[in-house]
Amino acid sequence: MTLFQIGLFLGAATFVAHAVALARPEATMVWLRRFPRNVPVGVFLMLLGTAWFDWNLANENLDDIAKFKTAMLAAFAVLGVASCFYLKDFLAVRGLCVVMLMAAWQVCDSARWHPSLWRDAFSGWAYVWALAALWWTVQPWRVRDLIGWLVASPGRFRLAAVAGVLWGAFVVGLSVTVLR
Repeated sequence: MTLFQIGLFLGAATFVAHAVALARPEATMVWLRRFPRNVPVGVFLMLLGTAWFDWNLANENLDDIAKFKTAMLAAFAVLGVASCFYLKDFLAVRGLCVVMLMAAWQVCDSARWHPSLWRDAFSGWAYVWALAALWWTVQPWRVRDLIGWLVASPGRFRLAAVAGVLWGAFVVGLSVTVLR
């Protein structure tokens, strides 16, 4: 994928998700409160992240890992599936973290060779995801606490939703104008 395509997808997804939060704040707050311990969502996210990671590893051409690649693919697949059975507590947060790390990798990989310096906005955003994912993987209850803080005040929730809509619009605009 090109940085233009990634920017359009991520910007539109961010815009739509936060627009839904603005349009239906009560339903969104209820869903967010349930998210950290939502096992079906966690299984989906963990399997998505595991498949994405294995796909990246399978397409990696490093000679250093060539002789171990088959074993690594199997081990990571087993680890991802096993986590769905043995790490059900905060599985949605952990699955989200795996997907965030894979998305950050994709953004940084696509941004690496783009000629515009605006690529750094995308790389910076991806590094924020990576740092958050690493922190939340170790302390997944922090996501629950963050969501609790966010939804405790309707004004704070609305402000965060407006900020997300504006950021999504900015990313789409940047993609359409500069990153084409």
